[in-house]
Amino acid sequence: MLAYHSDRFALPLAPGHRFPLDKYRLLHEAVRRDLPGLRLREAEAATDGELALAHAPGYIGDVAEGRLDAARQREIGFDWSPQLVERSRRSVGATIAAARAALAEGVAANLAGGTHHAQADRGSGYCVFNDAAVAARLMQAEWHRRRRALLRVALIDLDVHQGNGSAAIFRDDPTVFTLSMHGERNFPFRKEASDLDVALPDGCGDAEYLAALDAALAALWQHHAQALPGLIFYLAGADPHEGDRLGRLKLSAAGLAERDRRVLAAARERAIPVALAMAGGYGHVIADTVAVQLGTLAAAYQSWRKWQHNRRAMDPRVESPAAEPDFR
Repeated sequence: MLAYHSDRFALPLAPGHRFPLDKYRLLHEAVRRDLPGLRLREAEAATDGELALAHAPGYIGDVAEGRLDAARQREIGFDWSPQLVERSRRSVGATIAAARAALAEGVAANLAGGTHHAQADRGSGYCVFNDAAVAARLMQAEWHRRRRALLRVALIDLDVHQGNGSAAIFRDDPTVFTLSMHGERNFPFRKEASDLDVALPDGCGDAEYLAALDAALAALWQHHAQALPGLIFYLAGADPHEGDRLGRLKLSAAGLAERDRRVLAAARERAIPVALAMAGGYGHVIADTVAVQLGTLAAAYQSWRKWQHNRRAMDPRVESPAAEPDFR
């Protein structure tokens, strides 16, 4: 399974900054150590033209040229730096690459991403550009160019924070279905309307969460009864975990593993490719966040293996991927 990373492009954060930047490096190291079946690739940077599929050109220019004022930097949560620009572009590029790989092989991942608070004309909540929104629009354009057909997309956002940026970007776009399951009383405190929002109470545990997930997935499939989506972006946040300092929910590691299994199995049973992003995770113990994300990637790898088995069963001439193909 292909997985794309960008942790080499770190930010110059001030001492004591609350954002756990090290989690990306630690996850990359854990994948190399514990998931040798993943084919790791460093992400390319998204171009201005790709970013403009979901973001206002003026905003892209302000980010690239360092014209963000103090208020906009505070809303994002990071001071501007050239490293911020490069890292943000690479994070989007990783989700673009994962989406292309998923369409070719069934499942692929970005070891970061899930920057769902970024709207068309501004960033917020540690999110500069919205990687899933850019990648969704680009995959639709590439699909139409190759096949002269519409690619319907579903965004399943299971980060503990509502995907307000994605909801705003796709508000009037019937070709992209946004589903967000999140803490009702958590950030952002002014929510945008997704196609389907599931607001959960503080302290929600495994049983209640999984029941809500089953109902949300059933509603997703009902909405697409006439035509299933051709691609799913899955934002597999680790922050619903009971050890997360920002999450306010009480899911166990086993509950999150079951969440991942259900999403991936539902997509695979319908032959819908899945591009994953890791989204949020702010554990009191950062190793707990990394362990949850590693579990998500292990579940994704198992689903990818089943995709390959099913493909070979339908056509014995199909071989397992040995190298990254040209998805363009």
